[in-house]
Amino acid sequence: MSVLPRGATVRRDAGPYGYERALRRHGVTHVAGVDEAGRGACAGPLVAGACILPAGRSGIVPGLADSKLLTAAARERCYDQVVRRALAWSVVVVSHEECDRVGMHVANVEALRRAVALLPVAPEYVLTDGFPVDGLGVPGLAVWKGDRVAACISAASVIAKVTRDRLMDDLDAQWPAYDFRTHKGYITETHTAALTEHGPSPVHRMRFVNVRRAAGLES
Repeated sequence: MSVLPRGATVRRDAGPYGYERALRRHGVTHVAGVDEAGRGACAGPLVAGACILPAGRSGIVPGLADSKLLTAAARERCYDQVVRRALAWSVVVVSHEECDRVGMHVANVEALRRAVALLPVAPEYVLTDGFPVDGLGVPGLAVWKGDRVAACISAASVIAKVTRDRLMDDLDAQWPAYDFRTHKGYITETHTAALTEHGPSPVHRMRFVNVRRAAGLES
């Protein structure tokens, strides 16, 4: 199901905690948000995060926002607050090999499912960013730009992004020629130049046309 419970509404000016509050007014206590990081990158893992924030002031995370809108330092501060305040949280890392094997969309959806399944507190409702995810076992709602308008999705996005950034920093130490620390595996001029000069590393995703081209598999 991809609708709010009958009678539940969220005002446009409700703020980032409006969805959770609306659901709690209708008896839904544990609302999980789930999001991913790294879907558009051509190197490194895909990471999904899930989070349930508690009701009341303890669940209000200072400075929380869509992870893409935060500086690296602000994301780290939010991450520390989220994992400290969350009623439950989880993170799933999907290797670049699995992304290549099953395709990005399948890997993405499966990662979101896994993240929800791994939550130590079972959610009663799940909010997803942008598109519905079936197979979660509970009702849910796909929220347009959810990582900007729903706090639990924002929290999940921070968990996923910070985790992935740390992993890409580790990969940068192993493969310094590609500057993963700076671009985190996304396509930039610097990354493209490194691919052209050195070819793909063992952690690049071969389904991406720019990587196949650098490997000589595409004209």
